[in-house]
Amino acid sequence: MAPSFPTSLSRRRLLRACGVGIGLPWLEALAPREPATAAEPRAPLRLVAIETTMGLLPQYFFPEGSGHDYVPSPYLVPLEPFRDRLTVCSGLSHPDVDGGHAADIAFLTGAPHPASGSFRNTVSLDQFAAERLGAETRLPSLTLTVAAQGTTSLSFTRDGVLLPGERSPARLYRQMFLQGTPQETGEKIEALRTGRSVLDFVATGARRLDKNLPAADRERLDQYFTSVRDLEDRLQRAEVWEKRRRPRPKLPPPVENPEQELFTLLRLMGQMIRLALESDTTRLVTLLVNPAQWVPRAPGVVHETHALTHHGNRPEMIAELKRVEEMQFVILAELLAGLDGVREGSHSLLDGTMVLHGSCLGNANAHSNSRLPVLVAGGGFRHAGHLAFADRDAPPLANLYVSLLQRLGVETDRFASSTGTLRGLEAA
Repeated sequence: MAPSFPTSLSRRRLLRACGVGIGLPWLEALAPREPATAAEPRAPLRLVAIETTMGLLPQYFFPEGSGHDYVPSPYLVPLEPFRDRLTVCSGLSHPDVDGGHAADIAFLTGAPHPASGSFRNTVSLDQFAAERLGAETRLPSLTLTVAAQGTTSLSFTRDGVLLPGERSPARLYRQMFLQGTPQETGEKIEALRTGRSVLDFVATGARRLDKNLPAADRERLDQYFTSVRDLEDRLQRAEVWEKRRRPRPKLPPPVENPEQELFTLLRLMGQMIRLALESDTTRLVTLLVNPAQWVPRAPGVVHETHALTHHGNRPEMIAELKRVEEMQFVILAELLAGLDGVREGSHSLLDGTMVLHGSCLGNANAHSNSRLPVLVAGGGFRHAGHLAFADRDAPPLANLYVSLLQRLGVETDRFASSTGTLRGLEAA
């Protein structure tokens, strides 16, 4: 008699049956049990959020016309193969998010007045989702940065604390896929436990002060305890995952020290994003792309990118900047194609991944933070083509974020300045 197998397995049950801890990619058998009439199990949904910090030339990004019959702009031409899985938005912005370049840190938070001296950031879109979904994967989220220097990122905790961006594709690859020796694993686990013990000690001492402090200090201390509890949870989850074997990568490791050039690093990070999602190492990724302080390798480009954004309407400077920005969309198309090439049942990884791409600047030459260039690809939406909102009745950008969160399965109807979901963008 042939052995029978359950039609649906929990990840814990499969790992226990194997006798070892194994980091697994998404498998159909791991999907939630569906009724017998269901066509196929559901793969998990993911989110990739990308910001290019130097803005985009609006005349080359926004298409002509609205709806599905729009005429693609030069920047959208590389994305034409994904037209039916693409929504371009015009007219969106974050209310009260101003300050020109300073707004880059508020792109995923919507926190007002980021250039003010009293500014305090709030939780970013990805970390809001990670609080609810992050425990399901080895890494709650990935925070990545492509920049000439610095580790500024798009990701901020609920207390507004920056999560530094990972800039090295090789180091990221090792973190996701390379398994240490038993001794190295034991040392990492001991270090995690030591970190938890230190937190316990510090928190216990701080609690003794709580009763004798004024109200303002007690509020600050409460915020501190919240941060400690969050970090304790992260350390505990990290210890559990450290005992499990890492998944086997589908690509060889990137070179240890790649050429420090914008498009080279951007392509490598795109490959790492695909591997992270394909292996189900994480389901939430942010990527900050800062083209400043580079002379990117593109035909006819001889000036540093930040200088090009202050083109003063000089045609030759605009032409150079256009080449730099066009290449970013060519690489975005490569990322979408890579995701689309990974099958999950009858769908692709792109169908299960929402890719948000945009900028904090609507016009870098004028340091404008309104009418931001934003698009969403993939993710199983009933895509709308071009959603063109008039300035007078445009919803806040955070409405799009609520739509993304709900699509991820996060039960919320508010985020930052939102007034609801984004009208015109519906789940398929």
